[in-house]
Amino acid sequence: MNGGLLVAGTTSDAGKSVVTAGICRWLVRQGVKVAPFKAQNMSLNSFVTREGAEIGRAQAMQAQACRIEPTALMNPVLLKPGGEQSSQVVLLGKPVGEMSARGYHGGRRQRLLGTVLDCLAELRGQYDAVICEGAGSPAEINLRRTDIVNMGIARGARLPVLVVGDIDRGGVFASFFGTLALLSPEDQELVAGFLVNKFRGDVSLLEPGLDMLKDLTGRPAYGVLPFRHGLGIDEEDGLRVSLRGAVRESAVAPPLGADVLRVAVCAIPLMSNFTDVDALAAEPGVVVRFVDRPEELADADLVIVPGTRGTVRALRWLRERGLADALARRAAEHRPVLGICGGFQILGEHIEDDVESRAGAVPGLGLLPVRVRFAREKTLTRPTGRALGEPVGGYEIHHGVAEVTGGEAFLDGCRVGQTWGTHWHGSLESDGFRRAFLREVAAAAGRRFVPAPDTSFAALREEQLDRLGDLIEQHADTDALWRLIESGAPQGLPFIPPGAPA
Repeated sequence: MNGGLLVAGTTSDAGKSVVTAGICRWLVRQGVKVAPFKAQNMSLNSFVTREGAEIGRAQAMQAQACRIEPTALMNPVLLKPGGEQSSQVVLLGKPVGEMSARGYHGGRRQRLLGTVLDCLAELRGQYDAVICEGAGSPAEINLRRTDIVNMGIARGARLPVLVVGDIDRGGVFASFFGTLALLSPEDQELVAGFLVNKFRGDVSLLEPGLDMLKDLTGRPAYGVLPFRHGLGIDEEDGLRVSLRGAVRESAVAPPLGADVLRVAVCAIPLMSNFTDVDALAAEPGVVVRFVDRPEELADADLVIVPGTRGTVRALRWLRERGLADALARRAAEHRPVLGICGGFQILGEHIEDDVESRAGAVPGLGLLPVRVRFAREKTLTRPTGRALGEPVGGYEIHHGVAEVTGGEAFLDGCRVGQTWGTHWHGSLESDGFRRAFLREVAAAAGRRFVPAPDTSFAALREEQLDRLGDLIEQHADTDALWRLIESGAPQGLPFIPPGAPA
Protein backbone atom coordinates (compact mmCIF):
# COMPACT_ATOMS: atom_id res chain seq x y z
CA MET A 1 0.00 0.00 0.00
CA ASN A 2 1.28 3.46 -0.93
CA GLY A 3 -1.81 5.49 -0.25
CA GLY A 4 -2.62 9.10 0.40
CA LEU A 5 -5.47 11.51 1.03
CA LEU A 6 -5.93 15.26 1.31
CA VAL A 7 -8.47 16.36 3.93
CA ALA A 8 -9.72 19.77 2.78
CA GLY A 9 -12.45 21.92 4.33
CA THR A 10 -15.18 24.27 3.24
CA THR A 11 -13.83 26.84 5.72
CA SER A 12 -11.17 27.34 8.34
CA ASP A 13 -12.04 25.44 11.53
CA ALA A 14 -14.31 23.01 9.67
CA GLY A 15 -12.56 20.16 11.47
CA LYS A 16 -9.70 19.27 9.12
CA SER A 17 -7.12 18.81 11.90
CA VAL A 18 -9.46 16.62 13.96
CA VAL A 19 -10.55 14.49 10.99
CA THR A 20 -6.94 14.05 9.88
CA ALA A 21 -5.93 12.92 13.38
CA GLY A 22 -8.94 10.61 13.58
CA ILE A 23 -8.17 8.97 10.24
CA CYS A 24 -4.54 8.56 11.29
CA ARG A 25 -5.49 6.87 14.56
CA TRP A 26 -8.06 4.63 12.80
CA LEU A 27 -5.47 3.55 10.23
CA VAL A 28 -2.72 2.83 12.74
CA ARG A 29 -5.15 0.64 14.68
CA GLN A 30 -5.62 -1.33 11.44
CA GLY A 31 -1.90 -2.00 11.32
CA VAL A 32 -1.15 0.65 8.69
CA LYS A 33 2.12 2.57 8.94
CA VAL A 34 0.82 6.11 8.52
CA ALA A 35 2.11 9.68 8.79
CA PRO A 36 0.46 13.14 8.78
CA PHE A 37 1.39 16.01 6.48
CA LYS A 38 0.50 19.68 6.15
CA ALA A 39 2.42 21.52 3.48
CA GLN A 40 1.87 24.95 4.97
CA ASN A 41 0.55 25.86 8.39
CA MET A 42 -0.17 29.29 9.84
CA SER A 43 -0.07 29.09 13.61
CA LEU A 44 1.45 30.55 16.74
CA ASN A 45 1.18 27.16 18.46
CA SER A 46 4.28 25.21 17.52
CA PHE A 47 6.41 22.33 18.73
CA VAL A 48 10.07 21.30 18.60
CA THR A 49 10.95 17.91 17.15
CA ARG A 50 13.79 15.77 18.48
CA GLU A 51 16.09 17.00 15.73
CA GLY A 52 15.42 20.62 16.75
CA ALA A 53 12.91 21.58 14.04
CA GLU A 54 9.88 23.79 14.64
CA ILE A 55 6.53 22.56 13.28
CA GLY A 56 2.86 23.23 14.01
CA ARG A 57 1.49 21.63 17.17
CA ALA A 58 -1.42 20.14 15.24
CA GLN A 59 1.01 18.09 13.15
CA ALA A 60 2.88 17.01 16.29
CA MET A 61 -0.40 15.75 17.75
CA GLN A 62 -1.32 14.05 14.46
CA ALA A 63 2.06 12.29 14.60
CA GLN A 64 1.12 11.12 18.08
CA ALA A 65 -2.13 9.82 16.60
CA CYS A 66 0.07 7.81 14.22
CA ARG A 67 2.25 6.69 17.16
CA ILE A 68 5.38 8.08 15.54
CA GLU A 69 7.82 10.88 16.28
CA PRO A 70 7.07 14.18 14.51
CA THR A 71 9.62 15.49 11.99
CA ALA A 72 10.06 18.61 9.89
CA LEU A 73 8.89 16.67 6.81
CA MET A 74 5.37 16.65 8.24
CA ASN A 75 5.05 20.45 8.14
CA PRO A 76 7.69 21.90 5.80
CA VAL A 77 6.32 25.47 5.83
CA LEU A 78 5.15 27.16 9.04
CA LEU A 79 4.02 30.79 9.08
CA LYS A 80 4.07 32.55 12.45
CA PRO A 81 2.13 35.84 12.30
CA GLY A 82 3.90 38.82 13.82
CA GLY A 83 1.27 41.41 12.96
CA GLU A 84 -1.64 42.03 10.65
CA GLN A 85 0.38 41.77 7.43
CA SER A 86 3.63 39.91 8.10
CA SER A 87 4.78 36.51 9.32
CA GLN A 88 7.96 34.71 10.16
CA VAL A 89 8.54 31.99 7.58
CA VAL A 90 9.83 28.72 9.05
CA LEU A 91 11.12 26.39 6.34
CA LEU A 92 11.90 22.76 7.18
CA GLY A 93 11.89 23.64 10.86
CA LYS A 94 14.14 26.71 10.75
CA PRO A 95 13.22 30.42 10.44
CA VAL A 96 14.31 31.97 7.14
CA GLY A 97 12.99 35.51 7.63
CA GLU A 98 9.99 37.79 7.90
CA MET A 99 7.73 38.32 4.92
CA SER A 100 4.62 40.34 4.15
CA ALA A 101 1.51 38.53 2.97
CA ARG A 102 1.84 40.23 -0.42
CA GLY A 103 5.47 39.21 -0.74
CA TYR A 104 4.76 35.62 0.22
CA HIS A 105 1.76 35.14 -2.05
CA GLY A 106 3.41 37.23 -4.77
CA GLY A 107 6.01 34.62 -5.62
CA ARG A 108 7.79 32.97 -2.68
CA ARG A 109 4.90 30.65 -1.92
CA GLN A 110 4.70 29.12 -5.38
CA ARG A 111 8.46 28.55 -5.44
CA LEU A 112 8.05 26.35 -2.37
CA LEU A 113 5.78 23.88 -4.17
CA GLY A 114 8.74 21.74 -5.22
CA THR A 115 10.03 21.64 -1.66
CA VAL A 116 6.73 20.53 -0.14
CA LEU A 117 6.18 17.93 -2.87
CA ASP A 118 9.64 16.53 -2.19
CA CYS A 119 8.84 16.29 1.53
CA LEU A 120 5.56 14.54 0.79
CA ALA A 121 7.27 12.13 -1.61
CA GLU A 122 9.88 11.30 1.04
CA LEU A 123 7.16 10.55 3.59
CA ARG A 124 5.28 8.40 1.08
CA GLY A 125 8.44 6.43 0.54
CA GLN A 126 8.67 5.71 4.26
CA TYR A 127 5.01 5.02 5.13
CA ASP A 128 2.12 2.96 3.81
CA ALA A 129 -0.14 6.02 3.78
CA VAL A 130 0.18 9.77 4.28
CA ILE A 131 -2.90 11.72 5.40
CA CYS A 132 -2.56 15.35 4.39
CA GLU A 133 -4.39 18.32 5.85
CA GLY A 134 -5.33 21.33 3.77
CA ALA A 135 -5.66 24.91 5.00
CA GLY A 136 -8.63 27.25 4.88
CA SER A 137 -10.68 26.39 1.80
CA PRO A 138 -9.50 24.95 -1.52
CA ALA A 139 -11.85 27.37 -3.28
CA GLU A 140 -9.97 30.55 -2.35
CA ILE A 141 -9.87 31.56 -6.00
CA ASN A 142 -7.69 34.62 -5.39
CA LEU A 143 -4.91 32.35 -4.06
CA ARG A 144 -5.23 29.30 -6.31
CA ARG A 145 -2.37 30.29 -8.64
CA THR A 146 0.16 30.07 -5.79
CA ASP A 147 -1.54 27.33 -3.76
CA ILE A 148 0.81 24.77 -2.22
CA VAL A 149 -1.40 23.37 0.55
CA ASN A 150 -4.79 22.50 -0.98
CA MET A 151 -5.39 21.64 -4.64
CA GLY A 152 -1.83 22.56 -5.52
CA ILE A 153 -0.48 19.70 -3.44
CA ALA A 154 -3.36 17.42 -4.49
CA ARG A 155 -2.62 18.02 -8.17
CA GLY A 156 1.12 17.76 -7.70
CA ALA A 157 0.93 14.43 -5.87
CA ARG A 158 -2.31 13.11 -7.46
CA LEU A 159 -4.06 12.85 -4.10
CA PRO A 160 -7.78 12.19 -3.72
CA VAL A 161 -9.54 14.96 -1.80
CA LEU A 162 -12.16 14.66 0.94
CA VAL A 163 -13.96 17.93 1.73
CA VAL A 164 -15.05 18.40 5.37
CA GLY A 165 -17.92 20.74 6.27
CA ASP A 166 -19.05 21.96 9.70
CA ILE A 167 -22.83 21.54 9.70
CA ASP A 168 -23.09 23.15 13.15
CA ARG A 169 -22.43 26.50 11.45
CA GLY A 170 -25.25 25.98 8.98
CA GLY A 171 -25.22 26.10 5.19
CA VAL A 172 -23.17 22.95 4.77
CA PHE A 173 -24.82 21.82 1.52
CA ALA A 174 -24.25 25.20 -0.13
CA SER A 175 -20.68 25.15 1.17
CA PHE A 176 -20.01 21.71 -0.29
CA PHE A 177 -21.55 22.54 -3.66
CA GLY A 178 -20.01 26.00 -3.88
CA THR A 179 -16.55 24.73 -2.95
CA LEU A 180 -16.66 22.14 -5.73
CA ALA A 181 -18.22 24.50 -8.30
CA LEU A 182 -15.42 27.06 -7.86
CA LEU A 183 -12.68 24.58 -8.74
CA SER A 184 -11.25 24.01 -12.21
CA PRO A 185 -12.10 20.79 -14.08
CA GLU A 186 -8.62 19.46 -13.32
CA ASP A 187 -9.06 20.14 -9.59
CA GLN A 188 -12.59 18.73 -9.51
CA GLU A 189 -11.30 15.42 -10.90
CA LEU A 190 -9.58 14.81 -7.55
CA VAL A 191 -12.48 15.76 -5.24
CA ALA A 192 -13.94 12.38 -4.36
CA GLY A 193 -16.65 13.40 -1.88
CA PHE A 194 -17.67 15.02 1.37
CA LEU A 195 -17.64 14.44 5.11
CA VAL A 196 -20.18 16.14 7.38
CA ASN A 197 -18.76 17.21 10.74
CA LYS A 198 -20.44 18.20 14.04
CA PHE A 199 -23.96 16.97 13.28
CA ARG A 200 -26.58 17.12 16.04
CA GLY A 201 -29.78 15.13 15.86
CA ASP A 202 -31.26 12.31 13.81
CA VAL A 203 -29.05 11.39 10.83
CA SER A 204 -32.07 10.01 8.95
CA LEU A 205 -33.33 13.60 8.60
CA LEU A 206 -30.07 14.56 6.89
CA GLU A 207 -29.92 11.64 4.48
CA PRO A 208 -32.30 13.10 1.83
CA GLY A 209 -30.00 16.12 1.58
CA LEU A 210 -26.97 13.89 1.17
CA ASP A 211 -28.76 12.00 -1.62
CA MET A 212 -29.60 15.29 -3.35
CA LEU A 213 -25.98 16.43 -2.99
CA LYS A 214 -24.79 13.23 -4.64
CA ASP A 215 -27.29 13.71 -7.48
CA LEU A 216 -26.07 17.30 -7.96
CA THR A 217 -22.36 16.59 -7.79
CA GLY A 218 -21.90 12.90 -8.54
CA ARG A 219 -20.00 12.56 -5.26
CA PRO A 220 -21.06 10.77 -2.06
CA ALA A 221 -20.76 11.68 1.58
CA TYR A 222 -18.16 9.49 3.28
CA GLY A 223 -19.81 9.87 6.65
CA VAL A 224 -21.61 12.08 9.15
CA LEU A 225 -19.61 12.72 12.31
CA PRO A 226 -21.76 13.62 15.33
CA PHE A 227 -21.12 16.64 17.50
CA ARG A 228 -19.08 15.67 20.53
CA HIS A 229 -18.10 18.04 23.31
CA GLY A 230 -14.40 18.43 23.82
CA LEU A 231 -13.21 16.57 20.73
CA GLY A 232 -10.15 18.24 19.30
CA ILE A 233 -6.39 18.44 19.21
CA ASP A 234 -4.06 21.32 19.93
CA GLU A 235 -5.59 24.29 18.17
CA GLU A 236 -3.75 26.30 15.54
CA ASP A 237 -4.86 29.68 16.88
CA GLY A 238 -7.60 31.42 18.82
CA LEU A 239 -8.56 31.11 22.46
CA ARG A 240 -9.94 27.60 22.46
CA VAL A 241 -7.89 25.21 24.55
CA SER A 242 -9.10 21.92 23.18
CA LEU A 243 -7.93 19.43 25.76
CA ARG A 244 -8.94 21.67 28.62
CA GLY A 245 -12.44 21.75 27.21
CA ALA A 246 -12.51 17.98 26.82
CA VAL A 247 -11.40 17.29 30.36
CA ARG A 248 -13.59 19.95 31.87
CA GLU A 249 -16.67 18.64 30.11
CA SER A 250 -16.06 14.92 30.50
CA ALA A 251 -14.36 14.55 33.89
CA VAL A 252 -16.74 13.91 36.78
CA ALA A 253 -14.17 13.64 39.57
CA PRO A 254 -14.60 16.43 42.14
CA PRO A 255 -11.61 18.25 43.64
CA LEU A 256 -9.72 16.16 46.18
CA GLY A 257 -9.35 19.06 48.59
CA ALA A 258 -11.91 21.48 49.99
CA ASP A 259 -11.05 24.26 47.50
CA VAL A 260 -10.65 24.67 43.77
CA LEU A 261 -7.64 26.47 42.33
CA ARG A 262 -8.33 29.41 40.00
CA VAL A 263 -5.86 30.14 37.21
CA ALA A 264 -6.06 33.32 35.13
CA VAL A 265 -4.13 33.44 31.83
CA CYS A 266 -3.42 36.91 30.44
CA ALA A 267 -4.74 36.91 26.86
CA ILE A 268 -1.83 38.94 25.49
CA PRO A 269 -1.50 39.86 21.79
CA LEU A 270 0.04 37.25 19.47
CA MET A 271 -0.29 34.69 22.25
CA SER A 272 1.65 31.54 21.38
CA ASN A 273 1.60 28.01 22.75
CA PHE A 274 -1.34 28.70 25.04
CA THR A 275 -1.67 24.91 25.05
CA ASP A 276 0.78 25.07 27.98
CA VAL A 277 -2.23 25.50 30.27
CA ASP A 278 -4.03 22.37 29.01
CA ALA A 279 -2.19 20.27 31.57
CA LEU A 280 -3.32 22.51 34.43
CA ALA A 281 -6.93 22.32 33.37
CA ALA A 282 -6.66 18.53 33.20
CA GLU A 283 -6.36 18.48 36.98
CA PRO A 284 -9.62 17.97 38.91
CA GLY A 285 -10.42 21.17 40.75
CA VAL A 286 -8.31 23.52 38.60
CA VAL A 287 -10.33 26.20 36.79
CA VAL A 288 -8.53 27.96 33.92
CA ARG A 289 -9.79 31.08 32.19
CA PHE A 290 -8.36 33.73 29.86
CA VAL A 291 -8.54 37.34 31.04
CA ASP A 292 -7.82 40.80 29.68
CA ARG A 293 -8.79 43.14 32.57
CA PRO A 294 -6.94 43.79 35.84
CA GLU A 295 -10.00 43.17 38.01
CA GLU A 296 -10.14 39.61 36.66
CA LEU A 297 -6.86 38.86 38.45
CA ALA A 298 -8.29 39.68 41.87
CA ASP A 299 -9.61 36.21 42.75
CA ALA A 300 -6.99 34.23 40.83
CA ASP A 301 -4.74 31.92 42.81
CA LEU A 302 -2.24 31.81 39.95
CA VAL A 303 -1.75 34.24 37.07
CA ILE A 304 0.09 33.07 33.97
CA VAL A 305 1.69 35.38 31.43
CA PRO A 306 2.02 33.00 28.44
CA GLY A 307 4.26 32.95 25.41
CA THR A 308 3.89 35.51 22.64
CA ARG A 309 5.26 36.18 19.16
CA GLY A 310 5.46 39.88 20.10
CA THR A 311 7.08 40.33 23.52
CA VAL A 312 7.41 44.14 23.36
CA ARG A 313 3.92 44.55 21.92
CA ALA A 314 2.45 42.32 24.67
CA LEU A 315 4.34 44.28 27.32
CA ARG A 316 2.88 47.54 26.00
CA TRP A 317 -0.60 45.98 25.98
CA LEU A 318 -0.26 44.86 29.62
CA ARG A 319 0.69 48.41 30.63
CA GLU A 320 -2.08 50.04 28.62
CA ARG A 321 -4.72 47.77 30.17
CA GLY A 322 -3.53 48.16 33.75
CA LEU A 323 -2.57 44.49 33.94
CA ALA A 324 1.11 45.36 34.45
CA ASP A 325 0.29 47.22 37.67
CA ALA A 326 -1.94 44.35 38.81
CA LEU A 327 0.90 41.88 38.23
CA ALA A 328 3.31 44.09 40.19
CA ARG A 329 0.87 44.24 43.11
CA ARG A 330 0.53 40.44 43.06
CA ALA A 331 4.29 39.98 43.14
CA ALA A 332 4.63 42.44 46.05
CA GLU A 333 1.94 40.53 47.95
CA HIS A 334 3.70 37.17 47.25
CA ARG A 335 0.77 35.89 45.22
CA PRO A 336 1.76 33.38 42.52
CA VAL A 337 2.67 34.58 39.01
CA LEU A 338 4.20 32.37 36.30
CA GLY A 339 5.77 33.70 33.11
CA ILE A 340 6.40 31.28 30.25
CA CYS A 341 8.75 32.12 27.36
CA GLY A 342 7.68 35.61 26.20
CA GLY A 343 5.85 35.99 29.49
CA PHE A 344 9.09 35.20 31.33
CA GLN A 345 10.87 37.89 29.31
CA ILE A 346 8.13 40.40 30.14
CA LEU A 347 8.58 39.78 33.88
CA GLY A 348 12.29 40.66 33.63
CA GLU A 349 14.06 43.96 34.17
CA HIS A 350 15.25 44.85 30.69
CA ILE A 351 14.65 43.80 27.07
CA GLU A 352 16.98 44.60 24.17
CA ASP A 353 15.09 43.79 20.98
CA ASP A 354 16.57 44.62 17.59
CA VAL A 355 15.13 41.46 16.02
CA GLU A 356 11.44 40.87 16.72
CA SER A 357 9.99 44.36 17.28
CA ARG A 358 13.18 46.35 16.54
CA ALA A 359 12.20 48.53 19.49
CA GLY A 360 15.70 48.55 20.98
CA ALA A 361 15.97 48.94 24.75
CA VAL A 362 12.67 48.49 26.61
CA PRO A 363 12.16 48.22 30.39
CA GLY A 364 10.38 45.06 31.52
CA LEU A 365 8.08 44.77 34.52
CA GLY A 366 11.05 44.27 36.84
CA LEU A 367 9.53 41.37 38.77
CA LEU A 368 12.43 39.00 38.10
CA PRO A 369 16.21 39.69 38.00
CA VAL A 370 16.52 38.92 34.30
CA ARG A 371 17.91 40.82 31.32
CA VAL A 372 16.88 39.69 27.83
CA ARG A 373 18.66 40.25 24.54
CA PHE A 374 17.04 39.12 21.30
CA ALA A 375 19.33 37.08 19.06
CA ARG A 376 18.79 36.50 15.35
CA GLU A 377 19.29 32.76 15.81
CA LYS A 378 16.22 31.08 17.27
CA THR A 379 16.62 28.67 20.19
CA LEU A 380 14.90 25.37 19.37
CA THR A 381 15.60 22.66 21.94
CA ARG A 382 13.98 19.86 23.97
CA PRO A 383 15.51 20.27 27.48
CA THR A 384 15.05 17.94 30.43
CA GLY A 385 15.97 18.30 34.09
CA ARG A 386 14.63 18.32 37.63
CA ALA A 387 12.71 20.98 39.53
CA LEU A 388 10.77 20.95 42.81
CA GLY A 389 12.22 17.49 43.38
CA GLU A 390 10.64 16.02 40.25
CA PRO A 391 11.83 15.14 36.72
CA VAL A 392 10.58 17.58 34.09
CA GLY A 393 10.91 18.11 30.35
CA GLY A 394 9.81 20.74 27.89
CA TYR A 395 10.71 22.52 24.68
CA GLU A 396 12.08 25.98 23.90
CA ILE A 397 11.14 28.27 20.97
CA HIS A 398 12.50 31.81 21.36
CA HIS A 399 14.85 34.49 20.05
CA GLY A 400 15.28 36.09 23.47
CA VAL A 401 18.43 35.12 25.39
CA ALA A 402 17.95 35.55 29.14
CA GLU A 403 20.70 36.52 31.57
CA VAL A 404 19.54 35.58 35.06
CA THR A 405 21.31 37.73 37.65
CA GLY A 406 19.65 36.57 40.87
CA GLY A 407 16.77 34.76 42.50
CA GLU A 408 16.41 31.02 43.00
CA ALA A 409 17.01 28.68 40.06
CA PHE A 410 13.84 27.41 38.35
CA LEU A 411 14.26 25.31 35.20
CA ASP A 412 16.26 27.61 32.87
CA GLY A 413 14.90 30.73 34.59
CA CYS A 414 14.37 31.77 38.17
CA ARG A 415 11.88 32.53 40.92
CA VAL A 416 11.69 35.34 43.44
CA GLY A 417 9.16 34.65 46.17
CA GLN A 418 6.06 33.46 44.33
CA THR A 419 7.01 34.94 40.95
CA TRP A 420 8.33 32.28 38.58
CA GLY A 421 9.75 32.44 35.07
CA THR A 422 11.00 29.97 32.46
CA HIS A 423 11.42 29.64 28.70
CA TRP A 424 10.27 26.00 28.86
CA HIS A 425 6.98 25.27 27.14
CA GLY A 426 5.28 22.00 28.04
CA SER A 427 6.88 21.64 31.47
CA LEU A 428 3.46 21.34 33.13
CA GLU A 429 2.81 18.16 31.14
CA SER A 430 5.29 16.39 33.47
CA ASP A 431 2.86 14.97 36.00
CA GLY A 432 5.01 14.93 39.15
CA PHE A 433 6.39 18.41 38.50
CA ARG A 434 2.91 19.80 37.79
CA ARG A 435 1.55 18.42 41.06
CA ALA A 436 4.52 19.79 43.04
CA PHE A 437 4.06 23.21 41.44
CA LEU A 438 0.32 23.25 42.18
CA ARG A 439 1.00 22.34 45.80
CA GLU A 440 3.30 25.36 46.09
CA VAL A 441 0.70 27.61 44.46
CA ALA A 442 -2.08 26.32 46.72
CA ALA A 443 0.03 26.89 49.84
CA ALA A 444 0.93 30.44 48.77
CA ALA A 445 -2.69 31.19 47.89
CA GLY A 446 -4.01 29.73 51.15
CA ARG A 447 -6.22 27.25 49.30
CA ARG A 448 -7.05 23.78 50.60
CA PHE A 449 -6.44 22.33 47.17
CA VAL A 450 -4.95 18.85 46.72
CA PRO A 451 -3.65 17.70 43.29
CA ALA A 452 -4.99 14.34 42.19
CA PRO A 453 -2.25 11.71 42.58
CA ASP A 454 -3.15 9.76 39.43
CA THR A 455 -3.79 12.34 36.69
CA SER A 456 -1.69 11.35 33.67
CA PHE A 457 -1.66 14.03 31.00
CA ALA A 458 -0.11 11.66 28.46
CA ALA A 459 -2.88 9.13 29.08
CA LEU A 460 -5.54 11.83 28.65
CA ARG A 461 -4.02 12.76 25.29
CA GLU A 462 -4.05 9.14 24.18
CA GLU A 463 -7.67 8.84 25.27
CA GLN A 464 -8.49 11.93 23.23
CA LEU A 465 -6.84 10.53 20.11
CA ASP A 466 -8.61 7.19 20.57
CA ARG A 467 -11.93 9.02 20.74
CA LEU A 468 -11.12 10.63 17.39
CA GLY A 469 -10.25 7.23 15.93
CA ASP A 470 -13.54 5.86 17.28
CA LEU A 471 -15.41 8.71 15.63
CA ILE A 472 -14.06 7.75 12.21
CA GLU A 473 -14.49 4.03 12.76
CA GLN A 474 -18.09 4.33 13.96
CA HIS A 475 -19.47 7.14 11.78
CA ALA A 476 -17.49 7.19 8.52
CA ASP A 477 -17.76 4.74 5.62
CA THR A 478 -14.37 3.20 6.38
CA ASP A 479 -14.52 0.69 3.50
CA ALA A 480 -15.01 3.50 1.02
CA LEU A 481 -12.40 5.60 2.81
CA TRP A 482 -9.90 2.74 2.60
CA ARG A 483 -10.49 2.40 -1.17
CA LEU A 484 -10.04 6.13 -1.59
CA ILE A 485 -6.73 6.18 0.29
CA GLU A 486 -5.44 3.09 -1.50
CA SER A 487 -6.65 3.71 -5.06
CA GLY A 488 -7.21 7.45 -5.41
CA ALA A 489 -10.21 9.41 -6.65
CA PRO A 490 -12.73 7.48 -8.78
CA GLN A 491 -12.49 7.98 -12.53
CA GLY A 492 -15.14 9.88 -14.45
CA LEU A 493 -16.31 12.26 -11.73
CA PRO A 494 -18.55 14.91 -13.35
CA PHE A 495 -17.55 18.55 -13.76
CA ILE A 496 -19.80 20.99 -11.90
CA PRO A 497 -19.97 24.43 -13.54
CA PRO A 498 -19.00 27.22 -13.54
CA GLY A 499 -15.55 26.08 -12.40
CA ALA A 500 -12.71 28.39 -11.44
CA PRO A 501 -12.67 31.84 -13.12
CA ALA A 502 -10.04 32.33 -15.79
